[in-house]
This record gives sequence, C-alpha cells and structure tokens, in this order.
Amino acid sequence: MTDIHNGPDRFTPLEPDERDGLIPTYIATRVELNAAEQANIAVAVLGLRRRRLTTAKVLDELFVRSLHKAMYGDVWKWAGKYRTTERNIGVDPSVIAISVRDLVDDAKMWVGPGSSWLGRDQAVCRIHHRLVAIHPFPNGNGRYARAFADLLMRTLDGEPFTWGATSIQGNGPNRQAYLAALRAADADPEKIEPLLRFARS
Repeated sequence: MTDIHNGPDRFTPLEPDERDGLIPTYIATRVELNAAEQANIAVAVLGLRRRRLTTAKVLDELFVRSLHKAMYGDVWKWAGKYRTTERNIGVDPSVIAISVRDLVDDAKMWVGPGSSWLGRDQAVCRIHHRLVAIHPFPNGNGRYARAFADLLMRTLDGEPFTWGATSIQGNGPNRQAYLAALRAADADPEKIEPLLRFARS
C-alpha cells in the first residue's frame, strides 16, 4: 500500500486491517486518515526545516528511520519501523535494512566531494527512486521519499523540487505522471530523466 488516496471512496470506512496500528481512535475513513497524516507531516517538516541538518546527518540509516517516525509517529504505532510483510512493490522484507544501508552508502558517493559525474538534481532523484523502490515502510513511502529528497537537497544548497507543482494525492494526471516516471526508472535505473523532469515541473 502506498500513499492514502483522495479518490471517490475516500469516505469509505477503513477496514479492520487498515486500522491495525492506528493511534487516533476517532479515525474511521480514508479522508480522516489522510488529514491526520498530513497534519503530522506538516509539523514534522516544519520542525526539520528549523534544524541545522547536514548532508552527513541526512545520509544516515538512523535518520532514514527517524524521519518516517517524525512524519507518521502521531498516527501509526509502526512509524519508523521497517515493514515485515510482502507488498506488491518493494524488496523482500528480509533485505530492507541491507538495501537501505547500500543506498545510503551509494548516496554518499553520488553527492559527496568529487562526484561531478552526477549532477545534484540527478543524484537526489536517483536516491528518491531507490527509496521508493525499496519501499521500506508499511505505508507513506511516496510522501516520505519526497520529503527525504527535499531535505537532502536543502543540505546540498539546491533549489527544492516542485514535484509537479500540484498534489500527487488521488489518481489524477499529476500522480499518473509521477508513477510513469518512477516506472521508467524501474525499467532502467539509468533512465532517471523523466523523474527529474517531473520533480522540476
């Protein structure tokens, strides 16, 4: 399961398995869940913008988990914990920790001193794509990976991405363009240009 959507069934009551690990007891529908998550994310991102983050701090396995915890910890008991079950996207749960560690190590080379073979935007888009492909958490991976990329970009003194300049929630054209760009990189990791164009559109 990826981002909670705002489609036609957003007022449909959540199924019991969709409520597993939910902290607020008042949440009964997708729209209520989405609102609670967005409020949590807004507080977390604002708090992180006030902190003096460095590239080394962001590119740390502990930060990978603590960012997800900050974004979703008021809503989900499992926030910040790697998933333990299979999904229709992502690596096997048994290799999530290793995959994240490998990504962090690769990312340090991609954005570190002397990494001129990759431009800053391309490097951060590659990192974003890999995070989404790993799908480390039970839910919220898309929003999480975009927030991670934005925070990393800030530590690199880059312009923030716009991610299509409109909401990626729901099943509208902006989300479809985002998913198509991710799929292009899935098919060939060297084809990061569609995702880069979308991130800067």
